[in-house]
Amino acid sequence: MPSRPSAAAVSNLMRMVGSSCSCPAHSGHSGAALVGAAAHSHNHSHKRLASAAMERPEYAFEMATSTVRVGAGATQEVGMDLANLKAKRVMVFTDRNIAKLHPLKAVSESLERAGINFSVYKDVRVEPSDASFQHAIDAARAYAPDAIVAVGGGSTMDTAKAANLFAVYRDAQLLDFVNAPLGKGKPIDRTLLPLIAVPTTAGTGSECTGSAIFDLKDKKAKTGISDRALRPMLGIIDPLNTRSMPQQVRLASGLDVLCHAVESYTAIPYTRRGPAPANPLLRPAYQGSNPISDIWSSKALRMVAESLPRSVANADDREAQDAMTLAAAYAGIGFGNGGVHLMHGCSYGISGLNTSYNHPQYNTDHPLCPHGISVAITSPAVAEFTAATSPDRHLEVASILGADITNAKRDDAGTILADALRRFLFDLGVPDGISAFGFTSADIDPLVESILPQHRVLKLSPRQTGAEQIAGILERSLKNY
Repeated sequence: MPSRPSAAAVSNLMRMVGSSCSCPAHSGHSGAALVGAAAHSHNHSHKRLASAAMERPEYAFEMATSTVRVGAGATQEVGMDLANLKAKRVMVFTDRNIAKLHPLKAVSESLERAGINFSVYKDVRVEPSDASFQHAIDAARAYAPDAIVAVGGGSTMDTAKAANLFAVYRDAQLLDFVNAPLGKGKPIDRTLLPLIAVPTTAGTGSECTGSAIFDLKDKKAKTGISDRALRPMLGIIDPLNTRSMPQQVRLASGLDVLCHAVESYTAIPYTRRGPAPANPLLRPAYQGSNPISDIWSSKALRMVAESLPRSVANADDREAQDAMTLAAAYAGIGFGNGGVHLMHGCSYGISGLNTSYNHPQYNTDHPLCPHGISVAITSPAVAEFTAATSPDRHLEVASILGADITNAKRDDAGTILADALRRFLFDLGVPDGISAFGFTSADIDPLVESILPQHRVLKLSPRQTGAEQIAGILERSLKNY
């Protein structure tokens, strides 16, 4: 069983990634052409050699993340950051709830002190759709900013990333960069605008990643754009900005951290993901579990196990809330390079096909199953399905969540972790399976159809996963308790 990473190891890694890798690697890039066809056998031999080289098993992984600044009150520095960038025309993205609260006030006051001209876009949709993305894109193109600030949760940060991308690619269509097969998966080969992310929840880790997720309504599927070029140049992790989170937002965002950590830690190892790329530009952002992501994800998991129940139970437990803001970033670094798999893959279908469920304390004008809730709801069934591939890791996760594994058998790892997850979710008051959202066995087939296109994450499952396996996970997730 892997040993617990030391605090020194985590600290060293924080310093290492602080310089922020600028590698443009992306899973959707087109590879260099193979040696062309030729008439004689000598050239055929070269073709076979080239093909063999391209099929070499993966042997390397990369580490990339945004620069992060951590500290209570650090938001007051954002105006100076933009002045240092010589920004003259800044666009601030937020939603109508955050627009009334301290985080946007702190950002606005900082920009004003620095003499920065800015405009605030308040129409971010919680759990964005293609239509809400397009509305934000149109606004960014009209305003033509030279820098962008995102103040909010994952929905706001993802919306700002999309607006940034299409403010630069002014003639592109939304689906041009969306992950295949739902979109064209084109690479980002231009420099985007500086983007500073100011998270107001402790969950998505979007301040550290190059992903922007949304609902593609006509396909009834959740999808997104994934490219390291989308990463914010700076994430300001200021615990003061999370103080206004309602209890259920603390719960849902914290569950997202939990699943980021578990999935990254149990993803297919990077050496088994597939052939090594013919060019390093082809190496995907989501590479599979690897020694560096493992450290971040394992540390985040331990922090969630200790701090999330406290944060949900007590709005005044500042220590727990501050720990969760760091856990979100740690998990973001972990899964931003290691990836997620079946919990997230299934969640995209669950939230995308939700037509009636509204989660408490979310002030929206549309049905909403919060992302973290929809991800965690299948976690017990996923754990049962994946445990055979790495029983020691699954037992370690179970132990972190409070299970006694002293005499545990490796063959029982799935059951042990599933039970630990069920207890953890039950104690937090998470709804009882996807049936709580209105789904029945009759909905399994359309859910599977919505989930199958999520190639970017399904391919990181440590077990081969098709329609039959996904259906089984969903059936077992109708009820959890």
